[in-house]
Amino acid sequence: MPQGHPRIISLANQKGGVGKTTTAINLGTALAAIGERVLIIDLDPQGNASTGLGIDRRDRNASTYDVLMGEVSLRDAVVPTAVPRLHIAPSTMDLSGLELELGTTRDRAFRLRNAIGSLNNNVAPDADFTYVLVDCPPSLNLITVNAMAASDAILVPLQCEFFALEGLSQLLQTVEQVRSTLNPELSIHGIVLTMYDSRNNLSNQVVADVRQFMGKKVYDTMIPRNVRISEAPSYGKPVLVYDLKCAGSEAYLKLATEVIQRERELRTAG
Repeated sequence: MPQGHPRIISLANQKGGVGKTTTAINLGTALAAIGERVLIIDLDPQGNASTGLGIDRRDRNASTYDVLMGEVSLRDAVVPTAVPRLHIAPSTMDLSGLELELGTTRDRAFRLRNAIGSLNNNVAPDADFTYVLVDCPPSLNLITVNAMAASDAILVPLQCEFFALEGLSQLLQTVEQVRSTLNPELSIHGIVLTMYDSRNNLSNQVVADVRQFMGKKVYDTMIPRNVRISEAPSYGKPVLVYDLKCAGSEAYLKLATEVIQRERELRTAG
């Protein structure tokens, strides 16, 4: 991948509790494990991605709020994690007031895009990020619009539950609006089904419905409902570090392979 141009993928879904942050942390870890240099940008005021990667709130000297307000560069907000080649720009609760503070500022939808634009400038090749994963808040607000305006593609974690498709159609409408007004290059990278339980008839029905509705946009890999995935964040670790052999870790490694495969196909097509 050429220096200066990381691939930017936002993880978005306006519903909470669907596995966005868990997927950001573990997909980032899996990509780093196969040699990519990955930056996770935590855009959720709750800061769960930061906590889940062991970044103490007292150590968040510069946050994504400071970046979007133009007070520090994105590079200055980045901190390393315990995972080699995986870094994070942490968030704080200050982000929750961002929309009011930016008001009607002309570039308010492009703050993140502008910040990422200079991320790889004037750095050694081995400090170059090849992937940026943006963990969005569970709402379709200005922060999520910033993420979509800055991204090459959207990755949608979708919980295997009754209202999954209803929320998905609303998200797809927002993506279409952003594409037509702010970012014509934006695409749906894929939809990952999370919290899948093969013993549950509803889970299987949701899988069938989503695959029928979205076709090849749905990744083959499904993330199972797995207790080790739930436990890992309380230790400040990705599940791949907490328990590499569990079903959840294996699923995220498969998902990373699938993401890379789709990236290759996109580059070949392009």
